[in-house]
Amino acid sequence: MKQMKMPGENEQMFHTANRPRKAAPAMPAKSLDALYRQPLAAKRTGALYGAFPYPTKISPEAIALYIVAHTKPGDTVFDGFGGSGTTGLAALLCERPTEELRAEAIRLGLDVQWGARNAVLYELGALGSFVGRTLTNPPDPAAFRKAAEDVLAAGESEDGWMYEARDPSGAKGSLRHLIWSDKLCCPGCRSSVTLWDACVSLDPAEISSTFSCPKCCHEAPMDDVQRVTVQEQDDVLGEQRALRGRAMARVYGSTGKKRWSRPATAADLTLIKKIEAEPIPSCVPQALIPWGDLYRKGYHQGITHVHHFYTRRNLIVFARMWERVESYRGALREGLRFWLLSYNAAHGTIMTRVVAKSGQKDLVVTSAQPGVLYVSGLPVEKNFFAGLRRKLTTIAQAFETIHGGSGKVEVVHGSSCAVALPSGSIDYVFTDPPFGANIPYAELSYINEAWLKIFTDRTDEAIVSPDQGKAIDEYRDLLTQSFSEARRILKPSGKATMVFHSASAEVWNALQRAYQDAGFDVEYAGVLDKKQGSFKQVTTEGAVRGDPVLLLGPRRKAEARIESKTGADECVWTVATALHRAATAAHDPAEATAQRLYSRLVTHFLSHHQQVPLDADVFYRWYAEQPLPGVLCSAGD
Repeated sequence: MKQMKMPGENEQMFHTANRPRKAAPAMPAKSLDALYRQPLAAKRTGALYGAFPYPTKISPEAIALYIVAHTKPGDTVFDGFGGSGTTGLAALLCERPTEELRAEAIRLGLDVQWGARNAVLYELGALGSFVGRTLTNPPDPAAFRKAAEDVLAAGESEDGWMYEARDPSGAKGSLRHLIWSDKLCCPGCRSSVTLWDACVSLDPAEISSTFSCPKCCHEAPMDDVQRVTVQEQDDVLGEQRALRGRAMARVYGSTGKKRWSRPATAADLTLIKKIEAEPIPSCVPQALIPWGDLYRKGYHQGITHVHHFYTRRNLIVFARMWERVESYRGALREGLRFWLLSYNAAHGTIMTRVVAKSGQKDLVVTSAQPGVLYVSGLPVEKNFFAGLRRKLTTIAQAFETIHGGSGKVEVVHGSSCAVALPSGSIDYVFTDPPFGANIPYAELSYINEAWLKIFTDRTDEAIVSPDQGKAIDEYRDLLTQSFSEARRILKPSGKATMVFHSASAEVWNALQRAYQDAGFDVEYAGVLDKKQGSFKQVTTEGAVRGDPVLLLGPRRKAEARIESKTGADECVWTVATALHRAATAAHDPAEATAQRLYSRLVTHFLSHHQQVPLDADVFYRWYAEQPLPGVLCSAGD
């Protein structure tokens, strides 16, 4: 085996990959080392972060530190994968840094000049570009809040009856949320039984994976139990459709300040029947879903159009709210639309769900599962008005944070494979490209885009997608085109910071090939420490926590790209062992985790212009076999 030089006992090898190799940095090396050497915290809190749910977001405060470190006031930042506009928000925050942001720059020893920066963002997604444009160019916060309050008051006055509910004592209250339950066919007695009655218990809360019939006591794995299918008249399409049968399982409401829950009653069923007689507003989109990689034959049964993701009550309420905001114009209307859509798909559809948490007496209500279009067997119907009232406060705070600054942000709804900017016109790039096959953004955004009536052109969507016929080569080619445009518009001395996340060596190597072919190479590398992982980072086997951050600079002609990963293969376990030992010596539990060490392994090989030699799951298996700290064996033992 080819051996590499091992670091000394007091050296932290996971820091060496952060040091500059050949290209001179645009700021003092000491400052760059501080910025990329330590994991930079990226909190998933605050009004700007929470204003709109969007996959794989990075906190704008964290991005602002990179921007302020690499630019000066008046400079222009570019992001070719603009997402929901966080790079633009970060550029604007440089003009009005919070005390916490200033303190973090001081802690890192960054030599920075606070002040307004400008930004140009390209975003292929119709929803992302709408969100980014509205957030970075918000309406007047006071006018927005007044208009939203008026719209909400009108909605509650005219349609609030749809959420009326009686508490257990019979007093009049209002619905907070309602849990619906799939109907199942018992394999034993063939009776129709609700999933709630067969699998759910409270105090403590539990959702069993074993079906237990309350009528005949037959037990069976849930995979062996069939769902009941029913026929329903679709008033939007004017035709019959087959869908999963559902029944009301449990009602949660409030009377005054008192919260309560109870089983569904005849009065609840009477209200549902009354709502069924209400006409569907004409603004409801008749949008056929172009199902792709996220389609599942089971839980998407009967869901062919966007309106099938709603209960009739919530479809009517949301559509009437949409009609009310359409009477406004300009930035104010866009702000109101933003507000409605911020709650819509994540909380207003049947993708909202309940989970059973250890030690809880009752099930916990949560939002739609991020990154998928999952519909559970216990979908939740939330009170739209109550949810929109809560969101109003967060969004108004976000608009207040950004409104009135002197920095300018332009959001272009278009492909970063063809950027309409002059060569050498951009000072700095910060970007967060799509992570291979992780997130099909266009498919996820379709529900909200249907209300905007603007859809994503998926031709240039950089993704590994069997449905779109895009394999790793097509993904790499699209990234190369985008990075080539970024290299073209950058000034000769300009740098690009890129955050990326993948558990696949193949995806990492496609990314490396793309930025190298575009004329970039790695100068520094670090880790962005997301304090709360995304759903897929938390639950997916082999996921990576702590996204590698790469500082890319102009590629020098003398630097030959390593096409073969043979050398990397020969020393990978030596590198892994050295990283493990160094992380243990650092006495930082976060650094010693398998996920963080894989991120360090990735940045090590990319910093040395070598291909990433193995997937995260292979590394994790190796890590699990290592002895406890203090008795670490040498590689190969």
